Amino acid sequence: MTIQRALTIAGSAARGGAGIQADLKTFQEFDVFGMTAVTAIVAQNPRTGQGIFPQSWDTIEAQLCTIAADIGMDALKTGMLFTREIIEHVAAWIKQTHVENIVVDPVMIGKMGSALLKEDAMEAMRTQLLPLATIITPNMPEAAYLLNGKTMHSVEDLKDAARELFELGPDYILVKGGRLDGPAVDVLYDGKQFYLLEAPRIDTIHTNGAGCSYSAAITAGLAKGQTVPDAVKKAKKFITAGIRHSLSFKQGVGPTYHAAYGKYDETEVIVTVEQA
Repeated sequence: MTIQRALTIAGSAARGGAGIQADLKTFQEFDVFGMTAVTAIVAQNPRTGQGIFPQSWDTIEAQLCTIAADIGMDALKTGMLFTREIIEHVAAWIKQTHVENIVVDPVMIGKMGSALLKEDAMEAMRTQLLPLATIITPNMPEAAYLLNGKTMHSVEDLKDAARELFELGPDYILVKGGRLDGPAVDVLYDGKQFYLLEAPRIDTIHTNGAGCSYSAAITAGLAKGQTVPDAVKKAKKFITAGIRHSLSFKQGVGPTYHAAYGKYDETEVIVTVEQA
């Protein structure tokens, strides 16, 4: 028996809805074998205050080398990397692996308000990690940070941001329009044309892990040999269903429900292609 393999290099979220926990649930739903390299442990609550515990590079490297030597990978994604040192080391390691499918989710701020990227790490993100990516998946605030505070209020603004981000070196840019008014429109750009992916907007605050799960679904699709546009379209369907059936627990922003797509929901995504 053979199965495609996907690696997530990201933080561990104790609440279970984001980070490597969300990634592994997503990989399972897409029938790929998931592996993890934990970069930090995140456990924030009122009793202990801010709770981000970065792992040493030795610890992260040991995980990565074990995965590369024992399992191998068809695709990988990065999520929360947190420090400049971790970004630099992860970028150098990725170059050595020669993995063809690389998804970079430039995680910066969590749904619970915690800062998930140190300020001095931004330049390393821009110059060392993003140029390696097959696709990057920033939401609007993350795109704004990467572009030094660019403001975005419309789909046209997302297109402009995608053009600018493309200059940083990735093959594809996906700017997610979750904070726009109206339908949920994301913009995918390959330097030649735009793919506008539109799905119904879901009226809920419970979207913890949506970005992680979206990028993990793209990673799974690429691991299985899908083209980037096809992988993004299916991932958009997956995450829209997950948000529509999101979960609410004791307190805070609840997580998306990873088993929703195909089980409870067959969300349609409208794709419009425009020349750049």
